[in-house]
Amino acid sequence: MDAGILIARVILGLAIGAHGAQKLFGWFGGHGPRGTGAFFESQGMRPGRLMALAAGGAEVIGGLMFAAGLLTPVGASSGRWDRP
Repeated sequence: MDAGILIARVILGLAIGAHGAQKLFGWFGGHGPRGTGAFFESQGMRPGRLMALAAGGAEVIGGLMFAAGLLTPVGASSGRWDRP
């Protein structure tokens, strides 16, 4: 069970990080900060480029932290009150 959770966490974390890399760097077929910023501005978020950088940075850092298991127990602790 633990190995399955580890594999799922790594795959999901890296997928989230890759999605952020699309926004920040244009990797993996992404549009980069300019294209993502234009999309964000079309949705009413201004300034679009700054919002794209913030979203991409949060996704890259958060995805890598999730894949590495950093601070994961804090988020997962809500359903585990029966264990110390």
